[in-house]
Amino acid sequence: MLSVDIGAVASTNLYCELLDLSKVEELTVFYTHNQFAGIGQRGNTWHSSPHKNLTFSLILKPTFLPANHQFWLTMSLSLALVDCLDALGLTAPIAIKWPNDIYVANKKICGTLISNHLQGQNLATSICGIGLNVNEPHFPTDLPNATSILLETRHETPLMPLLEQLVQCIKNRYDALRRGINPTPLYLQRLYMLGQQHHFESNGVAFSATVDGVDPWGRLVLCTTEGEKRCYNLKEVKWL
Repeated sequence: MLSVDIGAVASTNLYCELLDLSKVEELTVFYTHNQFAGIGQRGNTWHSSPHKNLTFSLILKPTFLPANHQFWLTMSLSLALVDCLDALGLTAPIAIKWPNDIYVANKKICGTLISNHLQGQNLATSICGIGLNVNEPHFPTDLPNATSILLETRHETPLMPLLEQLVQCIKNRYDALRRGINPTPLYLQRLYMLGQQHHFESNGVAFSATVDGVDPWGRLVLCTTEGEKRCYNLKEVKWL
């Protein structure tokens, strides 16, 4: 694993966006022990105390993957995170909340933000930003549903060995993706709230629907109480 400590930084993904990625070796990890303005989905910030958690960006070059299959990369990365957490022996169930948040029971333990760059009809490079709550002992009051490995296991976990283990899990899933193995069936097995009803909001309108899965483009498929199936992109629906 080629890893680079980039020191204190606002966001590892923003740092990587400024690099000439053509000169960066694939599977290079840019990590920091002090990310003070991490970015999550929908522009949300990612809370991380210095020297407590894993905050890094991994560079991939999935040129073998057509652009219309880029959600396969999202699913593979999510499954790799689940693999890593499974190996730690957490007792609570681990699930993937669409599209790529990792939940332990009903609490978020990991978030990812993937920035894909295209070349023609295929992916060229992907900046995979990951924030994993490891030794975080407590969270701000405005994050009531967050958890960490420490809170789940009651003991601290060394950060750098865990980073190596996580990157190996990503390599394994990435190699399967390179071989053309569709990750969708395994992703659905781990999908948070699959087959269960939940409250959502779209265009300012709240509604109840059952989580039915994802379509081939990675959109969330919901079945309304009237039996209508609807597909949503990330910015078109919000979990309530």
